[in-house]
Amino acid sequence: MKKYYCPVEVTVDTIGGKWKSRILWHLSQRNYRYGELKKLIPEITKKMLSQALRELENDGLIIRTEFNEKVLKVEYSLTEYGQELKPLLTFMSTWGKSHLEKIKKEISVENNIKESI
Repeated sequence: MKKYYCPVEVTVDTIGGKWKSRILWHLSQRNYRYGELKKLIPEITKKMLSQALRELENDGLIIRTEFNEKVLKVEYSLTEYGQELKPLLTFMSTWGKSHLEKIKKEISVENNIKESI
């Protein structure tokens, strides 16, 4: 088992990175099929999406449900344990929007200063 020095480190290690938090955010809204997730995150490769989904499943945060139909249908959803992340994901979304507005304002101020020089 990896040694951690801070609880935040455990959280970031589990749900952080470029893709996992985005996958979890989408799944916190509703269940998705693999192809739908791929469309929501077009920059991710199929290999990376599969790997991230597998890791999230192994961590007990999502569940992969197979439906036996003519064509195999697979759907991903948050587990009950994964549902506990919803408040954190919502807070991260709210903070991210606020931070983006702050950055936009700072860039606008910088551009105005440069234009006046």
